[in-house]
Amino acid sequence: MRRGAIVALLLAALALAGVARGERVQRGNLIVSLDGRFAPLALPRDRTAPVSVQLRAGLETADRSVLPRVTQVELGIPGQGVITTRGLPTCSPRQLRNTTSARALEECRPALIGTGRMLAQVKVPHQPPFAVHARLLAFNGRIHGRRAVIVHGISLLPPTSVVLPFLIHLRPGRFGTVLVAHLPATLGPWPRFARFEMDLFRRYTYRNERFSYLSASCPLPKRVTAGFFSFAKATFTLQDGHRISTGIARSCRAR
Repeated sequence: MRRGAIVALLLAALALAGVARGERVQRGNLIVSLDGRFAPLALPRDRTAPVSVQLRAGLETADRSVLPRVTQVELGIPGQGVITTRGLPTCSPRQLRNTTSARALEECRPALIGTGRMLAQVKVPHQPPFAVHARLLAFNGRIHGRRAVIVHGISLLPPTSVVLPFLIHLRPGRFGTVLVAHLPATLGPWPRFARFEMDLFRRYTYRNERFSYLSASCPLPKRVTAGFFSFAKATFTLQDGHRISTGIARSCRAR
């Protein structure tokens, strides 16, 4: 068997073994986790194709103590991933404030790019913390001319809602596209979140041309048919200024 074929088979085996595994990093008492996947796994080598992405991130304490407040969240995707918003309708935070999920969809459904869930921890003085479960909707938006993902979250018990913009930054390095959200204390319980899950996918038509909000390629050498790439990175900035992050790699198959 040729050496290139052997390498390809080994990479494929490793990919299948690691495709569903998440990452956990501990710093002191705090543990951050990140998991996710994309579909389809088979992508072109030299051009991008539409993909859907699922990300799951979380924070927990090793001794189950109260979670620290988070002041900033960064989600990075690699250079072979592309966000396209040409011709895609936008939604503003003003349209989503103090709305239910049904009202948010009524206002901004043409801009919808994803859905998800979140678990936050609420700390009330002199009482044990309790959990808040929220439904998330993600919309395409712009903040002061910059592309953004506007996340609308709502919980029923207790009744509360939040609008959180993630600004899209383009940076040099392995993770060329970074979504950054600042979480002020005015958000109430939301900065003390435990975990969230988000599914992102949107196909749309603009001027008789089909587009995908998310696209990716699998830029492997011609003799290699499967391999790993850096898929996502999550970084959390805490109220005391410390940062904790972790990244995950996933496999793709070139076609």
